[in-house]
Amino acid sequence: MDGNGRTARFVMNSQLVTAGKLFFGDREASLEQYCEDFLRDVYQSEYASDVDDGIRQFCADIADGRLQLRIHPTKDLHAKFYLCLPKSHSEHSDGWVIMGSSNLSAQGLGTTEPPRYELNVAMKDYDDVHYCEEEFQHLWNDAIPVTMDDVNRIVDGTHLAPPEHQPTPYELYMRMLIDHFGNQVEDHFVPHLPDNYDDLTYQRDAVVQGYDIMMRHGGCFIADVVGLGKTVVAAMIAQRFIAANGDNTRILVIFPPSVQKNWEDTFRDFEIKNNYSQFVSNGSLEKIIEGTNNYNQPGCYDLIIVDEAHNFRHDSNCNYDLLQRICKSARSNKGNVKGDKRVLLLSATPLNNTPEDIKNQLLLFQDVARCTIDGVSNIADTFAPWIKEFKSLMSQRRTMSAGFLTTRIDAINQELRHKVLEKVMVRRTRSNIQHEPRYAHEIHFPQLLDPTDRTYQMSPELLKLFIDTYIKLVDTPSANLKEVNADIFNGSGLHYARYRAVEYCPSYKVPSGKAAKHITDSLASIYQTHLVKRLESSFDAFRRSLHTLLDATRGMIKMFQEDKVIIAPELNVKKLQSDGVELDEIIELAIGKGFDQKEILFHAADFKPDFLPMLEL
Repeated sequence: MDGNGRTARFVMNSQLVTAGKLFFGDREASLEQYCEDFLRDVYQSEYASDVDDGIRQFCADIADGRLQLRIHPTKDLHAKFYLCLPKSHSEHSDGWVIMGSSNLSAQGLGTTEPPRYELNVAMKDYDDVHYCEEEFQHLWNDAIPVTMDDVNRIVDGTHLAPPEHQPTPYELYMRMLIDHFGNQVEDHFVPHLPDNYDDLTYQRDAVVQGYDIMMRHGGCFIADVVGLGKTVVAAMIAQRFIAANGDNTRILVIFPPSVQKNWEDTFRDFEIKNNYSQFVSNGSLEKIIEGTNNYNQPGCYDLIIVDEAHNFRHDSNCNYDLLQRICKSARSNKGNVKGDKRVLLLSATPLNNTPEDIKNQLLLFQDVARCTIDGVSNIADTFAPWIKEFKSLMSQRRTMSAGFLTTRIDAINQELRHKVLEKVMVRRTRSNIQHEPRYAHEIHFPQLLDPTDRTYQMSPELLKLFIDTYIKLVDTPSANLKEVNADIFNGSGLHYARYRAVEYCPSYKVPSGKAAKHITDSLASIYQTHLVKRLESSFDAFRRSLHTLLDATRGMIKMFQEDKVIIAPELNVKKLQSDGVELDEIIELAIGKGFDQKEILFHAADFKPDFLPMLEL
């Protein structure tokens, strides 16, 4: 009420005048719902003095009667209108109704920078104002009052409670320990341990911690360093999950092809039978999506275990999309464990990636706007400043000192680790194990000696062969090395033409903002560096890599011969060809995955005339 005796009456938004979407019909249930909503808003609000002051003022206004609040028990009220009326409103008095999108908040009132766009309409015609007044009174009379006792009951459950109602620092500490470790301390599950496996306390602790994280957050990073037994820990967590979920449990293990036998042997040792588990390499996920090769459909799996999970860090990658569809598809099994699939991500290098890579992996078991991690309400909003700063540092790295760049990236990683990863990750290093009294006696790691020089002397003939081969690898026609020594480098080396297809195909549309030559130079340079490293590693390794390049080049020549040249980087055409898949089948597969045939299929005539001779050299 102002000095002229006028009273402002408000119908607030649905968060304040309804009991949410449950539409309870009685006072206690409606108030209980409102209390839950109020507490959630307090917990998720910024921890700042002005926020605390605002909440306290809200409570004080209810206490002294300046603000009256009611909850409607049956209607989900969405419309907002604000009544400004004199004490006795009639057609001869001045009254207003404002109707529109604005809430009574800083953003709604336009006081933030930049102000949010709001659209409102003010009406003073008596019939309009009187209608809204009657509608307000009807809703107000049916609604349930929120009293100061109700408010006190809510506030006493927060950090805003009066000092006499607040817990002591010791009680807070104990509550933190119970919330964080309570389930782990009370977990008495004893896994079946094969006879030829050591009973290691640090692995059992990892199982208890990892299982608890997985059940609370839908997933967990198992990130112990190499040699501590991540596969064994994952197998024991799988045992624990089967015991909780029941005999109908289905587990999918995804791994690089090179470790398939290790996973199958470990699961067999831990008596996780075939009817519980299936294994698929990380390059064959389409078999799960399609349910082919005796694999179940994605919805049939309850637990997904991903080895070398850092291989699925780019959300623009086709395999990442397939994995996310597998992890996020609804469960069709009816087990004792309710909710979405559980996901275990195994990687010894969880932070050897960009913040965006970590976010992408986190989204394999978390939802962007419904994050369960304490202190993170929205994953995209939390990661946005880290991603922005990281990209800015990378774009300016050539102008920065190495020390400054490393310090800034370490600071980003430290904050990311503290706010997010530590809450969903199990990670121990060898140093952690050696310096923990409970673990130190269980395992002893070999001590690394300082490196010593070993010089290998090639014979003159072998040295000449090595140098000639090296020059053939690096002396590409586009290399600048020939400008350094024209007697040695004259552009007569390998073209790496197989990786330059988009440069010589004017019809191919490269991704926006990327020049075709830049892309092909990068691809050719990567494979060139790979061959040089293989040559320096061993002649056998070099021979195998050279055969890979030869097979890929022959595959491209075959496409020219059949006048069906497929350019689809995300489809891994080279692998499909090496597996004996015919070109027409590859085209059909691409179309089935949503590719437009006109964008991936080209004819020999679409390429520059000198491209095929480059392939055949």
